[in-house]
Amino acid sequence: MNSHGFNKGINLGGWFSQCNYSEDRLNNFILEEDFAKIASWGFDHVRLPVDYNIIQDKDGNMLEEGLTRIDNAVTFCERYGLKMVLDLHKTPGFSFDPKEKELGFFASEKYQELFYTIWECLSARYGVKNMMMFDLLNEITEPEFLPAWIDISAECVRRIRKNAPETPILLGSYHNNSVHAVKDLPAPFDRKVLYSFHCYEPHRYTHQGAYWEAGRRDISERIRFADSGTTSEMFEELFSTAIEKAADEGAELYCGEYGVIDVVPPEDALLWFKTINAVFEKHGIGRCLWSYKEMDFGLADQRMDNVRNELLKYV
Repeated sequence: MNSHGFNKGINLGGWFSQCNYSEDRLNNFILEEDFAKIASWGFDHVRLPVDYNIIQDKDGNMLEEGLTRIDNAVTFCERYGLKMVLDLHKTPGFSFDPKEKELGFFASEKYQELFYTIWECLSARYGVKNMMMFDLLNEITEPEFLPAWIDISAECVRRIRKNAPETPILLGSYHNNSVHAVKDLPAPFDRKVLYSFHCYEPHRYTHQGAYWEAGRRDISERIRFADSGTTSEMFEELFSTAIEKAADEGAELYCGEYGVIDVVPPEDALLWFKTINAVFEKHGIGRCLWSYKEMDFGLADQRMDNVRNELLKYV
């Protein structure tokens, strides 16, 4: 499994990212009791997505209030024996979601310097934590961004290493961190940089009825697992080039997001998790389920009550 101990995780999506940023949301969406529950379910880590505006203002000043919120999450992790992947989900000038209208990052030295400033701060603050892994940026979208991203990520790692020489760092590729695109990444900056990918395949099954894609929640033609084309052989082929790339470079693989939308019946979702988990286990790939609650994928949601105990064996 993952040599850094990040084997079985769950995302805290919608807390400090993809939200309305209200005080109620930031204070109450995830509580200490949720960390206790996550640990009791057998997870060894959480991934904490954070949007830049929680921790940095438009002039590049770091916001202590937002950083203190992360501090509290780190404290809860440590209290319940959990590790943390700290994920910058959105940075000035870039978001994986085009509706955010964050543009220009890959061509703007100003935006890139704001990005470096964030990670210099986070690495100085959390680099001493042996329970931490850094996820540089969520889901690069277009292939044409890759050359710039390679240079930007290398510079970012260089700066992080001044503060956090031992902290594992995740590096993802284009097409929203597609596993197909791992092969086009450069050799890792050092032995503690891991290749990262996200997996929601087959997309037509895991995202059926997704309102943010179709513009409406259409579930009139629901796809069942038996008709989805999901097999262990499919995942073996899907992951094959990334597994080969990681082996060639002496690197590890980590899946930072995977899951099934709540349109899918829980019993069907369980079959998908059993199938992908077998391939993760076979190849020693650490992973992090999307997501803990709500966000259209929530494991903690009431609808999952009847299958959750069984499902926890396969995440």
